[in-house]
Amino acid sequence: MGQFVDLQSRDGFTFPAWVAKPDTAPRGAVVVLQEIFGVNSHIRAVADRFAARGYLAVAPSTFHRVQPGVERGYSAEDMKAGMALKSAVEALPAPGVMADIQAAIDYAAAQSGRKVGIVGFCWGGLLTWRAACTLTGLSAAVPYYGGGMTTPEETARHPTVPVLAHFGQRDHFIPVDSVQAFARAHPEVEVHLYDADHGFNCDQRGSYDEPAAMAARDRTLAFFDKHLG
Repeated sequence: MGQFVDLQSRDGFTFPAWVAKPDTAPRGAVVVLQEIFGVNSHIRAVADRFAARGYLAVAPSTFHRVQPGVERGYSAEDMKAGMALKSAVEALPAPGVMADIQAAIDYAAAQSGRKVGIVGFCWGGLLTWRAACTLTGLSAAVPYYGGGMTTPEETARHPTVPVLAHFGQRDHFIPVDSVQAFARAHPEVEVHLYDADHGFNCDQRGSYDEPAAMAARDRTLAFFDKHLG
């Protein structure tokens, strides 16, 4: 359903993004932010499913500034490599990859002519939270198990758009007490905890949990329908 296109940030940097278009006029647009494994088959499938629901979906490569063409699986080796790439991107001078996410938002708005939401998974969930707090042109944000977004530094941020956040109760990367503290600090954010592990939405991982994934999907679609449609 989709294909890669080149986008350009305000600093002139060119990077690829997977763009999936609906068969009819878009009801809205959704920027999809990758995990630490690149814009792989799972992320492309997520974007394609949003397109099937009537949304223009744009999944930018948020690793491109440090390494082009990243597409990894979910082995221990892939995890190690992805963590290293994430650290390299996080170490970039400001605004770093946030400029590329802004370019993806702007592209999604221009191509769809409609409101734009953003969704991200793991590291992409953290970037989604940051986008909701610092970028322009968004109308809704949905971070899935955003690694690091419940730290005091990230909790101190304030979103400018409605946010729906999904977390797993058995996520050993994100302690439940930090999620609860985040929820207390942000009563305006709709926070849901599922009886699931980290990565529960990805059907290519051993941690995939279908009931949690389906419940989160239904809430996410309803949220976007409300704020984008």
